[in-house]
Amino acid sequence: MIGIDDVLNKLTTVIDPDLKKDIVSMGMIKDLELKSGNLKFTLELTTPACPFNDEIEQDVRNAIKELDEIKNFDMNVTAKVMEGRSLDADEFLKGVKNIVAVASGKGGVGKSTVALNLSLALAKTGAKVGLLDADIYGPSIPLMLGMKGIMMEVDDKQKKLIPPESNGIKVVSFGFFAEQEHQAAIYRGPIISGIVKQFLVDTLWTDLDYLIVDLPPGTGDIPLTLAQTIPITGILVVTTPQDVASSVAVKAIGMFDKLNVPMLGVVENMSYFECSKCNEKHHIFGKGGAERISEKHNIPFLGAIPLNSGIMEGSDLGKPIMLTQPDSPSAKAFTSTAKNIAAQCSIVAAKLQEEMQKEEVPTTS
Repeated sequence: MIGIDDVLNKLTTVIDPDLKKDIVSMGMIKDLELKSGNLKFTLELTTPACPFNDEIEQDVRNAIKELDEIKNFDMNVTAKVMEGRSLDADEFLKGVKNIVAVASGKGGVGKSTVALNLSLALAKTGAKVGLLDADIYGPSIPLMLGMKGIMMEVDDKQKKLIPPESNGIKVVSFGFFAEQEHQAAIYRGPIISGIVKQFLVDTLWTDLDYLIVDLPPGTGDIPLTLAQTIPITGILVVTTPQDVASSVAVKAIGMFDKLNVPMLGVVENMSYFECSKCNEKHHIFGKGGAERISEKHNIPFLGAIPLNSGIMEGSDLGKPIMLTQPDSPSAKAFTSTAKNIAAQCSIVAAKLQEEMQKEEVPTTS
């Protein structure tokens, strides 16, 4: 007669393609019940945005089919995002499982557009997402989301900022402060860094799977402050195909590498233009900049976002392309890239989990 151990042994043959571990040892099988050949359990995936979720689910079903004594099989599929940062060292942001900082070596590569649409893409998968616009000098997220004129509110009891929500994501930006609408933010670096840190620790970021931080371009005070004071999951670098953009992006990678911050990968924006008439891809700004960075620095290449006039128009009108044209090539590219980012966060989380387990194992003298 088949038993629970037989089922679990069979399920150990199902390997998570990203984590390279079987789903049983990863604790992804929950509430398993087996009675008279009737099998029931929950498959708890590591993130709703994993690009391999459908593949894993099908592999599980195929494995169970090979057990002849199973008459009926009922599987509930859920997802629980893994914690990709050390929360013990971060008392202010315990409600945030992963912090992804979006960086670029220079301005003009569409970093904020990428950060925004990736946030929306993650939220569409069912993940709980926050977006922090950390570019104090040029906050653009409120305009791009159509949130102009919104004011930040404060929770009277906890004395913390309440992030307004838009299309399923919680948003904080210096642009929400009305008095700054037509004024330049004239502050020195340390003050700017203090504002960003205050936005991070004094905001009610409750129950978030991913907090996307849109950093200002370059390698200045804000990226340094974030990397040195807040445990983050990793950095996503945005570049364009041009050599000048990719060469500057390498400098940002070098800085975060020196600070021992994990690199989640690189994304190439404005990668190509796909002609609607001939269906050919035209590489207007060159080709392969991000892929060369990926190969040279051994970091994942997470996606290529094509040029689309709808992206620019949507940003100006407060209507992101992920919402207005969800079936467009650009939106599909954002969705694919977001899933790859979620996968990289899970990989970082799994490594962190392993390190914590090693520390817990008592040593013998």
